[in-house]
Amino acid sequence: MKRIEVVAAVVIDGQGRVFATQRGYGDWKDWWEFPGGKMEAGETPQEALRREIREELDAEIEIGELLRTVDYDYPDFHLTMHCFRCRLADGHVSLLEHEAARWLMPDQLKSVRWLPADEEIIDDLSEAPQNAGGVAKSE
Repeated sequence: MKRIEVVAAVVIDGQGRVFATQRGYGDWKDWWEFPGGKMEAGETPQEALRREIREELDAEIEIGELLRTVDYDYPDFHLTMHCFRCRLADGHVSLLEHEAARWLMPDQLKSVRWLPADEEIIDDLSEAPQNAGGVAKSE
């Protein structure tokens, strides 16, 4: 089975809201996800995440701790997704690849249809109290 390794930004603002993006293309069009993407050869997860967020959202982020690494078997591939707690550095976001985006409070997270691998993080966020703005800068 094909294996894909990706990174995802779980962006949480100072009010505890979580940033969600809606896919605008492919087999999973219209499903919601955390922004991010594939790691390239030689990149650290943090480097890949910064690059992907620039490419997808034209934004700069501060990357905090690794929340969780999710392993999920989709029908055609195995996904390994490293999910980091993040914060927007300046609040600026432009949707360059996604159809839509929303800021969701923790009790609203299950109001959208998340990609299956992302649902595992949603379960974690729904159960744990939010650390509003609690992103320590790391490299």
